[in-house]
Amino acid sequence: MYLYLKALHIIFVVTWFAGLFYLPRLFIYNTEANEQPDEAKKILHQQFVVMIKRLWYGITWPSAVLTLLFGCVVLINSGYYRLILLPEGRWLFIKLIFVVMLYLYHLSLQKIVSQQTKGIFKYTSQQLRLWNEVATILLIAIVLLVTVKQSISFVWGLIGLIIFIIVLMSAIKMYKKIREKNKL
Repeated sequence: MYLYLKALHIIFVVTWFAGLFYLPRLFIYNTEANEQPDEAKKILHQQFVVMIKRLWYGITWPSAVLTLLFGCVVLINSGYYRLILLPEGRWLFIKLIFVVMLYLYHLSLQKIVSQQTKGIFKYTSQQLRLWNEVATILLIAIVLLVTVKQSISFVWGLIGLIIFIIVLMSAIKMYKKIREKNKL
């Protein structure tokens, strides 16, 4: 039974991340629709709001809740919860910190969903592109911690994550320059 619960946890993690990765793209497209003529802008906003609501409330939120539910069940059934404060469970403690950060990120997206469905656009498409990568960074940190557990040095893992963040942010800046150059 434990392996089925673990499989369900992983399945809902995947569907949750699908929503976390795609939703900010919809925010970006919805924000960029403001640059269109009024008639097109209105049609695009209506369509993006429908897409945002369906993705968010139909897939992302349910998946986040089921991920948490099955994750807690797996944690309890595996007995790992006993290790959290022990040296051999340090990886799990750090992973759970990243998971909390992921849920905070999820809640930040909820705020943007609420704003954009009301026609409020507080962020530029570039800011949203940067914010979109937070889920990627958290995913990499969580997967590495779960996979390598004690095999990875905390310092080297942190250095690797920082290097990845720098490369990712540099790629986003380069992409912005290419987009601006192509607009000319």
